[in-house]
Amino acid sequence: MLFKSIKLLLEANFYISVIVLIAGCLLSVSDSYSLFEFNEDLYGALDNNLRIIMIYLAMTEAMILMYCFFRHNFQVMIPVGFFLVMMIGSMRFYGEINAISIDENFSLFFLYTGISHIIYGVMVRIEKGSTHKHTENNQ
Repeated sequence: MLFKSIKLLLEANFYISVIVLIAGCLLSVSDSYSLFEFNEDLYGALDNNLRIIMIYLAMTEAMILMYCFFRHNFQVMIPVGFFLVMMIGSMRFYGEINAISIDENFSLFFLYTGISHIIYGVMVRIEKGSTHKHTENNQ
């Protein structure tokens, strides 16, 4: 009973993080609705590069999610989560290379979505492992 409640909570959190990731990325195109503050130093190509990266990230997330649904394999979310957490460093590196400050909300955004993906993937892996052992013991 407790495991089912925790599983439901983690699953809901995962889907919320997916919505936050896709919506946050897509809304970054808009100046008025973006979750992120784009530095005034971001102009021209630099401004568009960062926004295009966010659009690609939203599209990638949607494609990976569809893959997981069709293959019934959400364990893939473990490496996806690690890549999202690694984006924190990538964004900081991008800002450093271009000598601009990057909104700190990016770090929180990638940390939340990344950790949520990792935890959900681990939970699915544990669940599949226990189901697999249970069916082996019954044979």
